[in-house]
Amino acid sequence: MTNQIQLTPDNIQQVLGEQNQDKLILLTFFSAQNPDCVAQASILSNLAAAYESHLLVATVDCDLQQALASQLAQQIGLQALPTLVMLKNGSPVDMLPGAQGEDEIKKALAEHLPKPEVLLLDQAKQALASDDLNSAFSFAKQAYDIDASNTRVKLVLANICIQIQKLEDAAALLDSVDEQEQDAYYQNLQAKLIQAQQVQESPEIKMLSSALAEEPDNNDIKIKLAQAFGEAGRKEEALELLLSILKRDMNFMSAKQDFLDIIASLPDGDALSATYRRKLYSLLY
Repeated sequence: MTNQIQLTPDNIQQVLGEQNQDKLILLTFFSAQNPDCVAQASILSNLAAAYESHLLVATVDCDLQQALASQLAQQIGLQALPTLVMLKNGSPVDMLPGAQGEDEIKKALAEHLPKPEVLLLDQAKQALASDDLNSAFSFAKQAYDIDASNTRVKLVLANICIQIQKLEDAAALLDSVDEQEQDAYYQNLQAKLIQAQQVQESPEIKMLSSALAEEPDNNDIKIKLAQAFGEAGRKEEALELLLSILKRDMNFMSAKQDFLDIIASLPDGDALSATYRRKLYSLLY
């Protein structure tokens, strides 16, 4: 369901009623004949998308719904177009008369909307639901950077880290959760982490590690072990092995492509990605 609605006499009770009491309603009075209204409409559309779970933009078109607009204008004391009225639980909590810029509206919204880290966490959960792990990690990491003490943020970020095989980060996050907050979600994540850690010590990895210990310069074994490391989420070890091959032979089998594929699999902004990109560029140039 969209969170941008045109108000009419038929839907006003439903829109402003109980079904939207969990959201902040931004009531806007609009006229297509007013340039400020048209400019502000674009800003409101962007804000509606940014705060999808917590904000409802309800527009009264003063040209098409004159009677409704007149009735509401009298109730709130409308004096200018455009005007924004913020409602919570059906009651006005703030009013912004006249043209407003995006920063001004955001500042006013911040007084009545959840904290930024909560909004980012919602975006992370939505990205997770869409299997967009890259975006989910980015949103959750931003939330964590804002409030590293928020247990729910820690748990969602740990969940994402397990899924993208950043297991050391996931373990550190779970270890930082206070005992009294270790709920069923926490216990489920601990079980997932243990399972993922066991995969990292597969028989294949143990066999190849032993073989490489006996032949430390064997690039064929290094390639196979790096691929096994990559599949198990041990990406830094995989990159280090592949780099050791590339330092000796830039064109050895699939070493360069495997190296680039692992970097591409890391989430945007990951420090490991930046570090090993620099190391590769130093070899190339």
